[in-house]
Amino acid sequence: MQQQDIWDADAAQRYDTPGTGMFAPENLGPTVDRLARLAEGGAALEFAVGTGRVAVPLAERGVPVTGIDLSRPMVEQLRTKADEATVPVVIGDMATTVAPGEYRLVYLVYNTISNLLTQAEQVECFRNAARHLVPGGRFVIELWVPELRRLPPGQAATVMRSESGYILLDTYDVPHQRVVSHHFRFDGTRAARLDRTPHRYIWPAELDLMAQLAGFGLESRHADWTGAPFTAESRSHVSVYRLPPAHPAEPSNEPGRQPRAEDSGRAVTSAP
Repeated sequence: MQQQDIWDADAAQRYDTPGTGMFAPENLGPTVDRLARLAEGGAALEFAVGTGRVAVPLAERGVPVTGIDLSRPMVEQLRTKADEATVPVVIGDMATTVAPGEYRLVYLVYNTISNLLTQAEQVECFRNAARHLVPGGRFVIELWVPELRRLPPGQAATVMRSESGYILLDTYDVPHQRVVSHHFRFDGTRAARLDRTPHRYIWPAELDLMAQLAGFGLESRHADWTGAPFTAESRSHVSVYRLPPAHPAEPSNEPGRQPRAEDSGRAVTSAP
């Protein structure tokens, strides 16, 4: 399954659920609020901008937002909400595609880094974020914590969600750190619709090492966009990584641990 085949015109038409799910105000509002603060008055770049769920309201808050996305149908859906002048988009993959300009913030939300199916691609995604950022800029990732504790010995699948008209079943390939999400949607008839999305899951510690390879230090990690503490029971996290500032004494407005020199690693400046 190729990502451009998954995010086709049909998926783009069904993706938006205004006012519900990930578009619900209680979910979207804290995301936009936090990103607006982290941008600190500068421009933002969204990897995998999709239909503009986050980019459009963030632009409405006065943050200049540019997007990168592999799927033309998803971007066409975005264009029903915002024109090219409001949210410019470059078509391409988030690991190598370069958008014009420099940014204070690059962000990648809703588990989308796991759509890159190799560790090498995920590392390149961090390097691509660093390539776009000014000194002291931030890269924000929202990602789920792998649910392997729910996987009994000898069993390769877990039911992640079960509700009226919808079941989410995840099947794991543990040796290769892969998971395929099977989305079953059904109504009162005997028919059901199945959509599948492959992912490479990433542990938080592995994500931190990827960041270090690209020159970032971990600035903060929370369980959600509201800033709830990240614990052993957290099912997801919002991690904020930061490049070293141009001046070592530059303060941070982001709560949590500040980057130290030994966290920063080697800055990457190679071209894609």
